[in-house]
Amino acid sequence: MIEYARSLVGRAIEYYTCFISYSSKDEAFAERLHADLQDKGVRCWFAPEDLRIGDKFWHRIDESIRMYDKLMVVLSEHSVTSEWVEREVMAALEKESKRKMTVLFPIRLDESILQLDPMPPWASDLKRQRHIGNFSQWKDHDTYQRAFKQLLRDLQSGKTSKDE
Repeated sequence: MIEYARSLVGRAIEYYTCFISYSSKDEAFAERLHADLQDKGVRCWFAPEDLRIGDKFWHRIDESIRMYDKLMVVLSEHSVTSEWVEREVMAALEKESKRKMTVLFPIRLDESILQLDPMPPWASDLKRQRHIGNFSQWKDHDTYQRAFKQLLRDLQSGKTSKDE
């Protein structure tokens, strides 16, 4: 009973907050990822749930990117050619430059970021400069869980109450 009581006063694991950037053609994956992150206590901005009726898309998205700690970009054959995703990545890179900290968390659903030729310059830079998480087998439960576990580990903030 004493051991159990001690576990109740321990601090919960804290995670950075994140904005999920993806192509609407990858919505099934983005919905699963969002639900799983929420289930683990990761606060994230997700357009279908967080855009309000009447919001001006880019204004609300830009505001949210500034507000959240990390931008998780879901890279796929669809998102690599998306102007919206490009704008969101560029906003995250600008935030990184200003804050001198890593903001962009790239994950991939397929091989396009590794093989597409020609590739938009922003995607080429990302491929050359960043480790990209692999969710290409996201429909396989065990493989998805391993990739998700690594993502959660990397989203751990290490913040303490005095840091906030």
